[in-house]
This record gives sequence, C-alpha cells and structure tokens, in this order.
Amino acid sequence: MNASTVVTAVSDTLNSETRHDWDKREILDLFTLPFMDLVFEAQRVHRLYHDPNTVQLSQLISIKTGGCAEDCGYCSQSAKHKKGTGLDATKLMEVQRVVDAAKQAKAGGATRYCMGAAWTAPKDRDMDQLLAMVEGVKELGLETCMTLGMLDDHQTKQLATAGLDYYNHNIDTSEEFYSKIISTRTYQDRLDTLARVRAEGINVCSGGIVGMGESPEDRAGMLLTPANLPEHPQSVPINMLVAVPGTPLENVEKLDPFEFIRTIAVARIMMPKSEIRLSAGRQEIGEEAQALCFLAGASSIFYGEQLLTTPNPANNKDMALFEKLGLTPAQ
Repeated sequence: MNASTVVTAVSDTLNSETRHDWDKREILDLFTLPFMDLVFEAQRVHRLYHDPNTVQLSQLISIKTGGCAEDCGYCSQSAKHKKGTGLDATKLMEVQRVVDAAKQAKAGGATRYCMGAAWTAPKDRDMDQLLAMVEGVKELGLETCMTLGMLDDHQTKQLATAGLDYYNHNIDTSEEFYSKIISTRTYQDRLDTLARVRAEGINVCSGGIVGMGESPEDRAGMLLTPANLPEHPQSVPINMLVAVPGTPLENVEKLDPFEFIRTIAVARIMMPKSEIRLSAGRQEIGEEAQALCFLAGASSIFYGEQLLTTPNPANNKDMALFEKLGLTPAQ
C-alpha cells in the first residue's frame, strides 16, 4: 500500500463508523507515511472529534509505592529487580491524605485524579479503603481513576458501585514482545481485567510504552490491541520509557522522539474519539516534540511534577508551554 493509498484510506474513515478491524500491515503503512502527511491526517481526524486547542489534565498519585511482586522490566517499583532502584516500599495511604492531595490537584487545574498502587492485584482487606478514596475524590467534583493491577469480578463491581469513572490497566506493548518485558502475568490476564471493567460500565484507560527496545512491528501491535477491542478505550496513555537505574531496561537505546510523535498520530487515526494522553517521558522529549504531539492528536496530559515514581514537568512549565501554543486546559 503506497502513501497516497493510505491517505485515501484515512480520509475514508472520516466518513464512516469507527473501526475495530485494523490489521498490522495497515498500521505499519501509517507509521511509514511521510511525517508531514501522517501528522496532517491525524490532525484532520483530531479536529473532527476534539477541540484542537484544549487539553484535558489528569493528575496521578501513588497511593501505595514499591514492593511489587511483578517483574515489569521498565518499573522502579518491582521487588524482583536484583540491582534495586533505591525505592522504599510504602503502605497504602490514608484516605484523607489522598483526598487532601486531590483538592490540591483540582486547585491546580486537574479534572481527573488517578490513584495508582504497586500491586499484582488488590487484596479484599484493602477494598474498603480504596472505595472510600473513590467516594472522597468524587465528592470534590473530580473524575476518578484507579490503577491497582488485576481485578476479579467482585472487586470490579465494588469499584463500579462506588462510582469509579476510569480504570487504568495498560497492555504495555505488543503481544509478541510482551514476554520480553514481563513474565509474572500474561497478556491475556490484562485483557481479562479490561473486559471485566468494560462489562461493569467503567471507562477503560489503556495504552502502552514505547522505547523499550521494541520493533516498529511491536509499536504497531501495541496500538492494534486497544483499537480492535469491542469498544475503544476512552483514554489511551502513550508513555516514552523513562530508563530508571536498577531496572533491566536502564541501558536501552533511546527512541527517536519522532517515532514517539508518529505513535501519537497513528493512535489518533485509529482511535479517533479516545483521549490520547501524553504520559511518562515528556521531560525527555522536550517542548518542541510535545508541541508536535499536540498537533498529531494528543488531547490530554498527565499533569503534576511526579508520575508515580518518575519526574514530570513542573506545573508552571506546562502552563507556560500552553500559553506559547494557545492551548487551554479543559474545564
């Protein structure tokens, strides 16, 4: 499929129902479009469903840090990394501390508050505390999101009853590359949790990480999975690897920022109504590349100086960048 044919195919999608039948060859063809053509097509799709000058702000807090039994190669919170990352494990935060931090996030402009715990899955004994966090943050008028690992049917129903708006469970990468990054839970485990969340009417937040040494085919495969779900995730976070010392991926070769921008653009074309969120790695790519990401269809960012355990641009830097670009936070 040549470039002009791909452009025509993308144009056709503007006049049809959202697709759920992508194949990897099509996605690779999008990735290999001339950069200007790809970004132009992504911006056309973006403007059809989103205000191009508005960005949704989500803020993230680690409600339980470190000591995780998973062996995700990118993560500083795994207890299985032999070298160690110098991160101290903590207990689950008190509900009032989480609510107080959410108040500050709202005052800073965030409209969604995301609470993350370093677990394989929550234990039943923790659920009352987690449900109280959801209820307390919702009372502030914020959208609520949690990422707690895998969920069973009962836990998912409890979170839905408490009013949880979004559940984050990233697929991380392609199914083919997944076992090179994680061995302690399967790709299907992740899909099963997403299905439970979707069945209970909770919005799905699921994306991945680029720059882990994966191939272009793997980046295509990472986008193929959420784009071909029965319903596209309402939020799709795209992370650039932050190589943390002590993790197995600490010395991986850095990905060219243009490949990150291409990933944003292809995600926008494939999942036109979803919020495509710039997540970890924004400090590494710089302001110019972030601006191109917004042009390529990014409609959301993680806001605040800390993303679980990795740094993020300071709030005043984000606002200064927004002013330069004429962007405004969504209300």
